[in-house]
Amino acid sequence: MSLTLISHVRPALAHITGLSHVAPSVRTHLPNSLPYISTQLSQAHNNNNNNNVVKTSAIAIKMEQESIDSGELRSRFLQTLLSRRTARVPLSVEVAKPVANPLFQDDPPRSSEAMESCPKANITGFKDLLKEENLYLITEAGEQGRLPLLILSMKDNNHQRKPAVVFLHSTNKNKEWVRPLLEAYASRGYVAIAIDSRYHGERASSKTTYQDALISSWKKGDTMPFIFDTAWDLKRLADYLEEREDIDPARIGITGESLGGMHAWFGAFTDTRYAVVVPIIGVQGFRWAIENDKWQGRVDSIKPLFEQARIDLGKSEIDKEVVEKVWDRIAPGLDSHFDSPYSIPALEPHPLLILNGAEDPRCPLAGLKIPESRASKVYGEANSLDKFKLIAQPGIGHQMTSLMVKEASDWFDRFFKK
Repeated sequence: MSLTLISHVRPALAHITGLSHVAPSVRTHLPNSLPYISTQLSQAHNNNNNNNVVKTSAIAIKMEQESIDSGELRSRFLQTLLSRRTARVPLSVEVAKPVANPLFQDDPPRSSEAMESCPKANITGFKDLLKEENLYLITEAGEQGRLPLLILSMKDNNHQRKPAVVFLHSTNKNKEWVRPLLEAYASRGYVAIAIDSRYHGERASSKTTYQDALISSWKKGDTMPFIFDTAWDLKRLADYLEEREDIDPARIGITGESLGGMHAWFGAFTDTRYAVVVPIIGVQGFRWAIENDKWQGRVDSIKPLFEQARIDLGKSEIDKEVVEKVWDRIAPGLDSHFDSPYSIPALEPHPLLILNGAEDPRCPLAGLKIPESRASKVYGEANSLDKFKLIAQPGIGHQMTSLMVKEASDWFDRFFKK
């Protein structure tokens, strides 16, 4: 199967120090004033075998002369996360039980060929040698501050610290869904961790819990269930993982599918302790989609939220104004200063592999032109031309494939096992 290699840019794992977890200074521009100014670029795009020219409105933003570094951008994002937190509590861990019947908020899938295809070591008696931990990590006060963890690793007596990878599930699924990936990575010597994201899995009580939380956030503005609240959990998770005696704190990676890909992206942006990053079908340009009338795919994935917003705004149909107001309410800055043209370059110096489908309507490829270009520039200036790669698989829409799973696996092995 062929790949469209959009960019690949070189490297050396960064040394991670300090409790502030702010990466070495990376110059990246942050808009101090909006709105965005559209720059008309044209790109031929083959859609349904017709040659249509799509107006690729870049995201050339009116910026002041001054630029800020990635540490300052990250600090601003952390302040956004803190603005809607419940009471802070000391990080603590509780023992949990395995989940016999995990909750899916859509029709339960039977299995995933892509996940089942993940490279694994051939170990005799593998199941007997597998160590499973079910835990709750208390990340903040309140019901959603209880973060369920599923951790798999191999039993051994050598007491050596291992690399770890955090796996994040897609919308309406749960940590148990990604178990095939956890087992595959555990067989290869990793500590493999999965969580239930906010309002999913054990943090949900019905099949509408996540959608209800999104609508509540729109109405009240007191939570950030779309991406941001889980990014906070991932910061607290890093606090826990770096203290474990079986994990090498300099070798903690993060990946995820779809919503989980967005969580991986923003989790790594929030906290530089995630040393290798692989978002799968998650990275997109939120502002680009609004400017180019390509927001429908993402909106359709959480349609009840936008329908409620449409009604509340007195609109007859969902339009770009509705989309802008929703993002600003439930995830402030998502379509502006924390969007991919800024937060993706801020992931340097960490190895970053972005895996997308070339025909994905939720993560349009044209919308990645600016973040890809800026990331290439930043990694290139750091003489890290092999540490950034964006792969768009031809003919694939919003789907994680076996090829993506293999590329992700190879990427982690390349930087964690050399």
